[in-house]
Amino acid sequence: MYLSVMKLSVIKLRLLLIMLLVAGVAACSNLHSAKTPSAEQLLRLPYISSVDQLKREYFVYLPRGYESQPGKQWPVLFFLHGNGERGNGLDELDYVISHGPLYEAWIQKKDLPFIIVSPQLHMFTMGKVPYIANRTRAQIPQRLAEGVPPYDPLFGTPQPMSAGEEIKDMSAIPPLLPVGWEQVEQDLMGMINTVQKNYRTDTNRLYITGLSYGGFGTWYMASKHPDLFAAAVPVVGWGHPDLMEPIAKANIPVWAFAAGRDTAVQKKFFYAGINKLEELGESEIRFTVHEDMGHDAWKRIYASKDLYDWLLAHQKK
Repeated sequence: MYLSVMKLSVIKLRLLLIMLLVAGVAACSNLHSAKTPSAEQLLRLPYISSVDQLKREYFVYLPRGYESQPGKQWPVLFFLHGNGERGNGLDELDYVISHGPLYEAWIQKKDLPFIIVSPQLHMFTMGKVPYIANRTRAQIPQRLAEGVPPYDPLFGTPQPMSAGEEIKDMSAIPPLLPVGWEQVEQDLMGMINTVQKNYRTDTNRLYITGLSYGGFGTWYMASKHPDLFAAAVPVVGWGHPDLMEPIAKANIPVWAFAAGRDTAVQKKFFYAGINKLEELGESEIRFTVHEDMGHDAWKRIYASKDLYDWLLAHQKK
């Protein structure tokens, strides 16, 4: 009888140890899961364009940790690409990944804590521009399973650096480039509404940025919808003085970038608009000229952590 009780006690002890071991493993697994953020995602969302009533898609990037932090509201970074990445919004949408924040987050795998929205501008009349007509899908960067690809080489800049001249009178200069992002303003507003409705966004931290053609589009959207944006970063695209009053009234912080050796969008056209913005309001204004760079200064600019830290320091008041 005594031996039977001893055996029963040993069995119970062993069962207790097994249960404790299983519980410990489960706890460690849960702790590991809690500390390991969910992977970033690149989504393609459909919409019907107001321009031609055709179906198109746009990119929405969900940052690392979005799924594993269900209580968090994320800032949104709206990105407008340059002229060379136009397309039909379907099989040509991947060209949008070529540059800017989406390239840094998805291809270079930088941990950018934003929901990034990246639409594609319609081709309109630009299909015969040589750098668009001659592009190939081989130019589209690919996300690697391991590691990241090297950055493309910078544009050649054989010309010497020069102080140049400043254009003070912009009255005879059109405020926008031909068939730019203003043509799809309604589509862009629809995307903003969709993302804010369907994803966990911080509506006080909606930012807009764009390069070249997208830089002009950034100034335009900030001017037309000044109550939306917490900050704007136009890159190698100048803002016309006629667009500045709404931006100044809303006190939108602006960090504008130009390139000293840029022959496509010359720095001399930037000053009139930025000076007008400073004259009209009390917006925080930064203007950085990369004197040693050509038009593709955007590669250095979007690769820098400073830009994203500056954005995150601002929210609508």
